[in-house]
Amino acid sequence: MTFQSELSSWFSTSGPQPAKPPAVGSKAPSTLKLELPPPDGKPIIITFLRHCGCPFAEKTFHDLRTSASLHPNIHFFAISHSSPSATANWHASLPPMPNESPEPSNLKLVVDEGRELYAKWGLGIASFWHVLAPGSLYTLYQLGTQEGIWNRPTESGSRWQTSGNFAVDGEGVVRW
Repeated sequence: MTFQSELSSWFSTSGPQPAKPPAVGSKAPSTLKLELPPPDGKPIIITFLRHCGCPFAEKTFHDLRTSASLHPNIHFFAISHSSPSATANWHASLPPMPNESPEPSNLKLVVDEGRELYAKWGLGIASFWHVLAPGSLYTLYQLGTQEGIWNRPTESGSRWQTSGNFAVDGEGVVRW
């Protein structure tokens, strides 16, 4: 991680033009990175993370890991827009599962550095107030003081990329 990579995450304010988010009841967007519906017919939870290093992304990933371990009959996908190496470094820096449990096999971390998946699912660039609103910054502070989740070095990605969560049934239809 360099000062330049950290600084560039603040200036990466463009990305692919997002489509409209898929509506509940519609077919989910499918790509080579995220083929839907799944061959085994299991439902899917898809979580698009903010940049690797973001405390909100870390908290979301912790919650996703816990959910995946409790629900082995559901596929869980965490989508990162940081580079493959930055995503791997971030993932390796996270605390292990409670009781040293192995990471759930039904949880996959997918890299979408070009943010094509984000755009297909309607996730674009956030506003200034979304990223730097006093309420957001206070919540960020609370994550640090109450849960020990602080900002980590950002090797790549954009601090302006929005996140999102979707549930898709085993037939590839958006349910939430």
